[in-house]
Amino acid sequence: MRIGELARRTGVSTRSLRYYEERGLLASRRDRNGYRRYGDEAVVLVNNLRHLLGAGLSVENVREFGSCLASPDLGSSPCAPALEVYEQRLRVLDERIAALAHVRSDLAAQAEHLRTRTAGHAMPDDRSDEVGGDRP
Repeated sequence: MRIGELARRTGVSTRSLRYYEERGLLASRRDRNGYRRYGDEAVVLVNNLRHLLGAGLSVENVREFGSCLASPDLGSSPCAPALEVYEQRLRVLDERIAALAHVRSDLAAQAEHLRTRTAGHAMPDDRSDEVGGDRP
């Protein structure tokens, strides 16, 4: 199939397909006229690429999946590289979640501090320059 058909069958742009090919994640053969040709197995591979990249894995992480990328049941078939990549990605996400939780906690503490300090006091309304504000 040509690149346009692969794009239609996978919902991935032709630009993305070319990018995958440039990065060594997808292979094509060329017709005499230079058009890219893909086998039917490319549909599964591209869907797996889209899923993994959409989950936040880097191209380098995805490359580690190797031949497992062509598996129609990538998430359930045994693939040693996949487990390590998933665990590594989970560690990164856990670190980010912890950092965001810390930032959230700090912001919540600041908001509470302001709430208690301003309780019963009128707060200045600095929105007079908004549409419909108090401008003459």
